[in-house]
Amino acid sequence: MENILVIQPLVALIAGILILVMPRLLNYVVAIYLIVIGVLGLWPQLGSLGG
Repeated sequence: MENILVIQPLVALIAGILILVMPRLLNYVVAIYLIVIGVLGLWPQLGSLGG
């Protein structure tokens, strides 16, 4: 769970920089950000399904 706390600000920072550099990427950056945060949030539950 600690890794998620480190990764989220990093992903948000990269997304913010990409949006500033290329505003047309806003939809893609937001979509990818939401997917990444969703997968990271579900990762502990996904790992426990295997065994």
